[in-house]
Amino acid sequence: MEKRRAFLFVGVLLVALTLAACAAPAAAPAPAAPKAEIVIGSLNDLTGPTSDVGKDYALGIQEAVRWVNEQGGVNGKQIRLILSDYGYKVPEYLTTYKRYRDLDKVIAVLGWGTGESAAIQPTVTADKMPFVTASYSAELADASKTPYNYYAAGDYSTNARAAITVWYEEIWMKDPRLEADRKAGKPRFVAFYAKATPYASAPIKAIKEQAALLGFEVGPDQDVPLTAIDTKSQVLAAKEFKPHLVWHGDTTNAVATALKDAKALGLGADHIVNNWGFDENLAKLAGDAAEGVIGIGVTAFFGDTSVKGMDNVIASAAKHNPNVPKESRLIRTVQGWANTLLLVEGLRRADKAGKLTGEGIKAELDALKDFDVGLGVPPLTFGPTDHRGTSTVRLYQIKGGKIGLLKAVDMRAKYPDLWPKWIGY
Repeated sequence: MEKRRAFLFVGVLLVALTLAACAAPAAAPAPAAPKAEIVIGSLNDLTGPTSDVGKDYALGIQEAVRWVNEQGGVNGKQIRLILSDYGYKVPEYLTTYKRYRDLDKVIAVLGWGTGESAAIQPTVTADKMPFVTASYSAELADASKTPYNYYAAGDYSTNARAAITVWYEEIWMKDPRLEADRKAGKPRFVAFYAKATPYASAPIKAIKEQAALLGFEVGPDQDVPLTAIDTKSQVLAAKEFKPHLVWHGDTTNAVATALKDAKALGLGADHIVNNWGFDENLAKLAGDAAEGVIGIGVTAFFGDTSVKGMDNVIASAAKHNPNVPKESRLIRTVQGWANTLLLVEGLRRADKAGKLTGEGIKAELDALKDFDVGLGVPPLTFGPTDHRGTSTVRLYQIKGGKIGLLKAVDMRAKYPDLWPKWIGY
């Protein structure tokens, strides 16, 4: 009898347990694995002396990254962008980079200024950190010294050499208004730039060397700060030399100031401008003083839908920053896109090869040959020792307040013997 009761108790217990199990709520599903992402950092000047061009460039980076993510990212991996303002201060640049590296664990960096980018290169090289910078300094294109630095543009020195060469060939040798001067002697040249600023001084050796090659007489440099709002003393000093041509190496605001003062004081010279001083704002700021000015465009200008990819730039600007009027957008946005897309190409190829590391990204960028980033950038080719991505320079001229292409010149093809010697300065 006792055995029977025991069996009944066990049976009832089993039924109860079974019913309890059926009634219990299902176990919570395991949390979904986080989506794979790639973290990159961006160092920008949004408040410092080059913010007149830096803010629009930063917008371009942000919009380009968003567009890439909307297209599926890097082989399905989303990019997480960390963008910081360092105010054009070298210590802040270095500190922020180290934070990116140590805390944020970025895999690559988009950089900005020349002096700070040069100062950080030993660290970048030791860290094996791909560094795509908005400084197009020739120093940073010598891959034997800066193996992890890249940019989607021609370098400052090649650009400056091209600018003075095109002026000499297209203006000095052909313009009827200079016929008497041609018969009288050499063209005279001076440079206006911020002497203490590495960006502004970067191509000075190269452009003076090219001036000597072409037969110019070179006058005394004029020191024009990036924040200049009055350049009358510099213009008057240059006027004593009676230059035919002035090189401007600052950013847009300071260049506009110098152009207006040059016109007001009757300097009587033509003007050529480095790329960061030549944009859609120059004609607006300088007015008729900008007429005839020649400048460098390393990409197409904002809104030029004749070039590959510009429709994406325009659409992304309207979508992500609708409060910024289209007419106020600049070539700087396009430059931000170009550098971002170059980096993304390196990320995409390295990830596909299963080597998404600094060394893997570098290897893929070094293997690029005639890569078309679009946006009016000439095809880019890099190598293990030479990161001058292109030797083609496009020179533009302001006429009637509008910017139009004057001439494109391939400096490697034009000077094949000198091209190898020009690397690094």
